[in-house]
Amino acid sequence: MSLTRDSFATPKAYRVASPVGTEMTSDPTAPCPLTIAVVDYDMGNLHSACKGLENAGATTIVTDRPQDLEQADAVVLPGVGAFDPAMQHLRSRDLITPLKAVIASGKPFLGICLGMQILCDNSEEGQEPGLGIIPGTVRRFRSEPGITIPHMGWNQLDFTQPQSPLWTDLPHPAWVYFVHSYYVDPRDPQVMAATVTHGSQQVAAAIARDHLMAVQFHPEKSAQVGLKILANFVSYVRSQPFVSVS
Repeated sequence: MSLTRDSFATPKAYRVASPVGTEMTSDPTAPCPLTIAVVDYDMGNLHSACKGLENAGATTIVTDRPQDLEQADAVVLPGVGAFDPAMQHLRSRDLITPLKAVIASGKPFLGICLGMQILCDNSEEGQEPGLGIIPGTVRRFRSEPGITIPHMGWNQLDFTQPQSPLWTDLPHPAWVYFVHSYYVDPRDPQVMAATVTHGSQQVAAAIARDHLMAVQFHPEKSAQVGLKILANFVSYVRSQPFVSVS
């Protein structure tokens, strides 16, 4: 099921639609409904990520309301574009403190692409401070012979946390789709869940710490591997004892 803001309705109203295979059922053995809040801060098309989550059985709500983040079972922060506008848009919507609170609460959280980078302290791309959840800096790829910047296209993951729930039942090697000129350089390398190599530079492709996970690549553009990663996140959320505030 997908909940999306109805631009023709009263502000904060939502339109409800049922995705394929998730119609209401009275079967007592069916999984409990699962709601994932997808943060809308005008930094990218959210539709594809929502579809991947819905195909795995989740209900998505595209929102910029803090109360929706609090009530959801999990939060996804996608994003494409530049670091400074992303932080400015989050600040203009008063979302910085709610996002930090959601992550601190232990609620499952997934950042995607720019949504991974803004978890850091700062970026070489701009002047704005990041969320400061993952200590570290976002750096630009160094120019070197034989590579292009941005790093664009398919590349394989090297799992540094092979037991991460995101990687369950993935093929080896797992190929995913990247589009980025900047990468996360965490102060603690132990938070890296996977790396990717571009030229001679091996950088973070994913991070994971407790209930927080984030990926630099685009799972929604990564064919069956990407859909499986999103499904793995939904399965992880479903396995958690966290109960939404009613």
